[in-house]
Amino acid sequence: MSIDFQLNVDQTPVQKIAHPMLAENNITLFVKRDDLTHPLISGNKWRKLKYNLHYAHKNKIHNLLSFSGAFSNHLYALAGASRLFGFNTEVIVRGPELDANNPCLKFASACGVKLTPVNRITYRKRYEQDYLSELQTQRPDSLIIPEGGSNQLAMKGVIELAQSLPPTDQVWCAVGSGGTLAGLIEGLPNSTQIYGVAVLKQANYLNDEIQKLSLKAKRQDNWHLFTEYHYGGYGKFTDELWQFCQSMRAQLPLEPIYTGKLLFTIFSQIKQGVIKPNTRIMAIHTGGLQGLTGLKYRKLI
Repeated sequence: MSIDFQLNVDQTPVQKIAHPMLAENNITLFVKRDDLTHPLISGNKWRKLKYNLHYAHKNKIHNLLSFSGAFSNHLYALAGASRLFGFNTEVIVRGPELDANNPCLKFASACGVKLTPVNRITYRKRYEQDYLSELQTQRPDSLIIPEGGSNQLAMKGVIELAQSLPPTDQVWCAVGSGGTLAGLIEGLPNSTQIYGVAVLKQANYLNDEIQKLSLKAKRQDNWHLFTEYHYGGYGKFTDELWQFCQSMRAQLPLEPIYTGKLLFTIFSQIKQGVIKPNTRIMAIHTGGLQGLTGLKYRKLI
């Protein structure tokens, strides 16, 4: 059976943002609306999963294994993709217990995903080769996809995103595991300045991860990862950031975990005069709007 893994994702629109601060500084801000890729497999998660799923299908691998937190966009998208394309999927979830009422976990279960909770000590091993080899031995018929989906197969999908963008001076994205920024570095011309905003604390290690994924990142200096704009850490945000997300709602749906942090940082850089007048900026909306349901469930918004 042939499966169409395209979903016309390159058809997602580019939206020009209107804002007094942009007009005052003669700055043009576009947003690539990858939140509109697919109702279940949104944003950069589809970009990263596409060629992992294609590889599995081509090699007649029907079982997938991955890792995630309990409210993860990766978990949600992988569950949706598994349901849509007929994969048997197991996700090792940072636990140690599962909340049966968690909306993200409920969705994954409804899609047929096997959820295996582990304690945090075990979960920290998810990048260790010995642990991954043990899992592969236990599940020889499974393709292991890393947390967040960032691997070399994922790069192909993000490079497609990069090559679909119209020319601008700068391209910005939120960064969780590094794959999206690495793919943009690979796929964009050297003349484009590329910026990532890390959404978690103590994220300097991501510079090494990005350079492992992208050979170009090792030899060129047209990119930078901001690690100081995490607004409290992963899954955390300030009142000011949330108010900004709400103020943008008439133009652009935002959540305060990824793209909200990204746009808020861009506007902060404009306000500080770091981004100069007459600059043309492209920001990638990497989806994740399902996360708003989880924030409401936890009474954080």
